[in-house]
Amino acid sequence: MKEEQQQDTSGRRSFLKNSLMVSIGFMGLKSFSGASAFAGNAPLLYDQYGPLLTDSKGIFNLPKGFSYKIISRSGELMDDGFLSPGRNDAMAAFRAKDGKVWVIRNHEISSDDPENGPFGIDNSKLQDLPESAIYDRGFGKNPSLGGTTTFLFNEDTQEIEYQYLSLAGTIRNCAGGPTPWNSWLTCEETFDSKLEGVNEHNHGYVFEVPVSDTAVLAEPVPLKGMGRFNHEAVAVDPDSGFVYLTEDRGDGLIYRFIPKEQGNFRAGGKLQALSIKGKKGFDTRNWEAQTMTIGDKLEVDWIDLENIDPEEDDLRLRGFDQGAARFARGEGMWYGNDEVYFACTNGGKAKQGQVFRYIASDEEKKGNEKTGGYLELFAEPNDKNILRACDNLTVAPWGDVILCEDNSRPRLIGITPKGEIYHLGLNVGYESELTGACFSPSGKTLFVNIQHAGLTLAITGPWKG
Repeated sequence: MKEEQQQDTSGRRSFLKNSLMVSIGFMGLKSFSGASAFAGNAPLLYDQYGPLLTDSKGIFNLPKGFSYKIISRSGELMDDGFLSPGRNDAMAAFRAKDGKVWVIRNHEISSDDPENGPFGIDNSKLQDLPESAIYDRGFGKNPSLGGTTTFLFNEDTQEIEYQYLSLAGTIRNCAGGPTPWNSWLTCEETFDSKLEGVNEHNHGYVFEVPVSDTAVLAEPVPLKGMGRFNHEAVAVDPDSGFVYLTEDRGDGLIYRFIPKEQGNFRAGGKLQALSIKGKKGFDTRNWEAQTMTIGDKLEVDWIDLENIDPEEDDLRLRGFDQGAARFARGEGMWYGNDEVYFACTNGGKAKQGQVFRYIASDEEKKGNEKTGGYLELFAEPNDKNILRACDNLTVAPWGDVILCEDNSRPRLIGITPKGEIYHLGLNVGYESELTGACFSPSGKTLFVNIQHAGLTLAITGPWKG
């Protein structure tokens, strides 16, 4: 009887599978004509650049006409005498003189990982830094090894011409975001606290790193007005000057920082949490129920937060109690197309990832802090063959969202402004997540990291810009 039931079940599965394939065939015209990938359907991949071709070097597969070049490796001696750190993470590119490009790059390094740090395996190069130039020396024995590097890239030669350490003494600099005035906001993905003999200061902050033509370390001042929590990424609206922030927790919040002085984050400001109007404690994760579907635009309120520099990692819990919405590990965030896009790594019924966009209202863009905009679920395929564990993201100059996946065989994923999803690249050489996708100002070069291998790649090709 059990065997007969199993055979019957198998038959039903085959019938349903065949029926589904026929249904998908009919869905194809709709999917390729610009319809968004609705959560719960089974979207087809959009044919943006064609199939990925096998890389003869066995490192990174790309479509026809595209190529990559490894431009940086961890452990290299930089121009300032320090070593290029490992665990490369989020990046941003800025216009430099003579058509060249400045890139500021995060390094997601913990204090117990000197092998990937900038000071050598024994941290001997730490003595080359004055105490004022590093945020946390760890009492000289346990320096915080995260931070940022900056390099000057020549798009004509596809070579780095100059590179240096630009922020030192922070922990796990994961993501961040560029500002309109040529600086990079780098975020600590940690809540490590001050501890005698270990850490000299609390961690869990945002720091600002300006673009500099010379090897200068940024002043390591934590922007405490942006809160202390497990930071991931930020996006700055150039119109209002407001800063939006993600939090890498399974029950994390989305935050908005309103500076007292536009462009001067050290002056402090107000930190708020995103709430869905009329729906206190709304759950966007779609784990238990489909609370959001693709294309829905939910009106947003912003809740003022208190005690934003807490001793306990409870800011998100207090915000939720006040009515803030919950998100499934907010990660990459970027301003583009006059909107803010952000990824939630394990959102959706299949826990394979969601992409949201926040659309600020006209009044909000004018700097009216009493107004909110709209939250839209932009993508949620619920199919790991389409999208899996989306992390860092950027917006291409022509409007496509480019996502990095966080798994052992990750892909670069593209999503057009219409919601069409395509595969742009595949890491076949290393068991490592991809990080830091960002375009040069010209749009010719896409930079991306293979994190655990300590590699930075420059990708060029026939972009559809």
